[in-house]
Amino acid sequence: MRDQDPPQPLQSSGLESGEQYRLADFLRRHREDILSDWEDALRARHPELQPGGALLRDQLPEFLDRLADAAEQAHGEQPPQVPHTLNDEQALRRLELGYEPGEATVEYGLLRHCILRLMEQEGHRPGFTELVLLDEAIDQGIIGAITRYAHVCERMLEALERVSRAALESKEVDTFLPRLLRVLMEAAMAVDAASILLREGDRLRLRAAVGIGARQALADDFSIPLDAASHPELSHDFIREPGIRAAYSVPLLQGETLVGVAQMSSRTVFDFSESDKLLFRAMVTRATGFIVQAELAERERLARAEAQRSLAQLDTLLEASPVGIGLLDRELRYLRINDTLAAINHRPVDFHKGRTLREVVPDWVADTYEPLFRRILETGQPVSNHEFISRNRNGTGPARYWLGNYYPVRAESGEVLGLGCVVVDITKQKEVEAELRRSGELREHLIGVLGHDLRNPLNAISASAHLLRRTEELSDGAVRAVDRIRNSAARMTRMLSDILDFARSSMGGGLPVHREWVNLHDISRSTMEELQVAYPGRRLELDARGDGWGWWDPDRLAQVLGNLMSNALHHGRPDTPVRVEVHDAGSEVRLCVHNEGEPIPPKLRATLFQPFRHGTTGKAATRSVGLGLYIVRQVARAHGGEVEVHSTKGKGTTFTVRLPRGAPGPTRVPDGENEAEQADAPGSKVPTRQDRGE
Repeated sequence: MRDQDPPQPLQSSGLESGEQYRLADFLRRHREDILSDWEDALRARHPELQPGGALLRDQLPEFLDRLADAAEQAHGEQPPQVPHTLNDEQALRRLELGYEPGEATVEYGLLRHCILRLMEQEGHRPGFTELVLLDEAIDQGIIGAITRYAHVCERMLEALERVSRAALESKEVDTFLPRLLRVLMEAAMAVDAASILLREGDRLRLRAAVGIGARQALADDFSIPLDAASHPELSHDFIREPGIRAAYSVPLLQGETLVGVAQMSSRTVFDFSESDKLLFRAMVTRATGFIVQAELAERERLARAEAQRSLAQLDTLLEASPVGIGLLDRELRYLRINDTLAAINHRPVDFHKGRTLREVVPDWVADTYEPLFRRILETGQPVSNHEFISRNRNGTGPARYWLGNYYPVRAESGEVLGLGCVVVDITKQKEVEAELRRSGELREHLIGVLGHDLRNPLNAISASAHLLRRTEELSDGAVRAVDRIRNSAARMTRMLSDILDFARSSMGGGLPVHREWVNLHDISRSTMEELQVAYPGRRLELDARGDGWGWWDPDRLAQVLGNLMSNALHHGRPDTPVRVEVHDAGSEVRLCVHNEGEPIPPKLRATLFQPFRHGTTGKAATRSVGLGLYIVRQVARAHGGEVEVHSTKGKGTTFTVRLPRGAPGPTRVPDGENEAEQADAPGSKVPTRQDRGE
C-alpha cells in the first residue's frame, strides 16, 4: 500500500495577532456546537442518513483542532500544516459503503456554512484574512478527499479489472479460482497464502489454494462441515502451516445462500490492514457472481451430457428392443419410435418424428386411439393389456395380434409431459392359445370316450363275470379264470377313474367335491373293511379318536384313504400291519396312514405327488398309472387341506392328510355324553338331509 501523502501547507494570509487568536479560540470554544449544527444540517439534507453515517464524522473533530492550530501558527515563518481528513483505509471503507466522491464536497461545504453562521450568531466578525484561512483549509480538505478517493478507486478498479479478466479468460471454476487467488496475492503484499472452499452438500471442500501449504492442502482433499462457517468473518484456518500469524476469511454469498468461503493468511503481519481486508472483500464479492454462474454452467453442461448419454442409451434400447416402443408429446406428436412400432403403421421411423398420430395412421385408427391417449394425458392413469389387430394399410393380409401398454411420462415434479407406448407382438401366443383350445376340445372328447364308451364295456364285463362266478357248475380252473376277469376289470375301472380325475384337475377347475356333513371315522371303517376283503392276509389297524365330523365329500375321502392304504399295502412289509389314525386337531381332522418297510428315497420323494410318478420301481410300479398320490393331494386341496409324507429308516413311512372341517355343520351335543364318544359308539351314523332339517 502506498504511504499517505503529506499534508499540504496553508499559505500565510498576513493575519494580525488578535485575529488569529480570535479565530483559534472561536473554533476551540464552539467545536461541539459546530459538530452538532453540521450533523443537523447534513441530516436535513439527507433524512435517510443513519447516525454516524456521514463521510467526515469520525475525522471532523481532529480537522477542527488542526484548523485552530493552523490559525495560531499563521503568523509564524512556516505555513501551518492541515492534515487530510481521509486516509486510504477510510476511503476504501466509504467506497465499500457506496459513497460517491461528491459527498465529501457537500459535507465540507456544510461545515463551512455552519462555521460562518455560528460566527454570525456569536457576533464574531471574521476578517478577510480569517475567511481566506478558513476557505483554504476547507478547499484543501476537499482536494485531499477527492485525491484519496481517486487513489483507492484506481487501486480497487485495477484489482477488479484483473478479476474480471481472469473470469473472462477462464471457462471453468477450477481454472478461475487459482487465477483469482494469484491476483489477490499480487494486490496485497502482506498475503502469503490464499484459498477458496466451495459448498458441496453439507460440507465446504477446498477447490483452490496458492502460496504456502497449498499443495499439501489440495492433496489432502481438505473439507470442513458447513456449520463451521460463520458470518461475516471465519476464524477457521483452512491451511495450517508453522509461522502463520494472521488469517482472514470471508463468506461467498449469493443473496442469503452460502456459496463458499475465501481465506487469506500471512506470515509477515499479525493482522491485516483494513484496506487489505476491504480490497479482499471487494474482489471476493466480484468473483462470487462468476463462481455461481460458472457452477450453474458446469451443472448445465453435465446435465446436457447426461441427457445425451440417456438419449443415446434410449436410442440403443429402441433399436435393439424386440417390442415396439414410442414416445409422444402432449400434442400426440411422435418424439421417438423404433422400427418395430413404426412397422405396425407401415411407415419408416423418420416419417413419424414430429408428426401427429392422425398424420401417420388412417383416420379410423386415429379415431380409436386419440380419445384413449388424451384420457391418459388428462388423468395420468396408464392403460395396460390393450389387445389389437393390425393388417396392411389397405386392411388385407394376415392378421397380427398385439398387446399394448400406454403410460404417462412425468417430470420430477409430477407434471405429465407426454405419453409412452410399449407394444408386444403376441401373434405366436394367439396361435398357441388356438392350438391349446383345439387340444382342450380333443381332451374333453377323450374324457367323454373314457367316461362313457369305455366304462360301458367294462361294466358289462364285470356284470357278466359276476354272473358266471355265481354259476355252480364251474370247475376250479374256470372259477380262477372268472376271478381274474373280475379283478382285472376292477383294476381297469380304477385306472379309468384316476385318468378322468387327472383330466378334470389339469383343466384348471380342480376336482369337483360335493360336501356333506359326514364322520371320517365311519368312512375310514367302511373303506378298511372293503380293503380287508381284498387283502385277507394283511393286518389293518384303525385308531379313531376325538371328533371326526366335518363338511367333506365322503366318496372323495374314501378315494383318498383307499389310495393311501393301497400304496401302503403294496410298498409295506407283508408281515407288518398298515395303521390308520384319525385324530381331532381342533379346526381340522388329521388322517394318517403308516406302514413299515424301506423308506422312500429322497430323489423319489421330491416328485412323489406329481402325476404319473411311482413311489417305487419294479412290479409294484406297474400296478397303476401313477396317479394315486397325485389325486390324494388334489382331493386334499379341494377341501382346503394338504398332504405331506415322512419316511425314515426304522420308523417307516407315514402320509398325513390335514382336512379343515369346512362350512359349519349342525351342533350335535348328546345329553350326558361326550360327542367324540357318541361319534365312535356303535350305531352312530352320518346325519341324513332329513336329520339336518334340509
